[in-house]
Amino acid sequence: MIEKTFAMVKPDGVQRGLVGRIVQRFEDRGFKIIAMKMMKIPKELAERHYEEHKGKGFYEPLLSYITSGPVLCMAIEGENAIAAVRTMMGKTNPQDATPGTIRGDFSQVTGRNIVHGSDSSESAKREIKLFFNDYEIQKYEKIDEVWLFEK
Repeated sequence: MIEKTFAMVKPDGVQRGLVGRIVQRFEDRGFKIIAMKMMKIPKELAERHYEEHKGKGFYEPLLSYITSGPVLCMAIEGENAIAAVRTMMGKTNPQDATPGTIRGDFSQVTGRNIVHGSDSSESAKREIKLFFNDYEIQKYEKIDEVWLFEK
């Protein structure tokens, strides 16, 4: 099933110069990037993005971290994109992440784990709407789709 999901390269990934390598992993897998932008997340948007964590001990440090520098936001489309993108990212705690995943290859601690990805269809829809307007989402066919998907 073709799905849309939200992914973000967090401030540590941007600062460490990993944006291109991470985007390339998604493109190499055959995913279609349908929206992308770099931004510094305002505190109000960060609060809405992480609202399910409000009241938890890591909430304030998380807000401080995610608003500390630029991030790269992406809407990604592809076959089972939500689960596949999260699998490519690896476990939240990089110590448990498999080598070959983004977190397994590039990070060491949970608080600096490089990337964020939607964990469900509902969160993907909510997060895409938080970060992108309708006109920013592109609809197009990639020339290699006939080689990626069976009809």
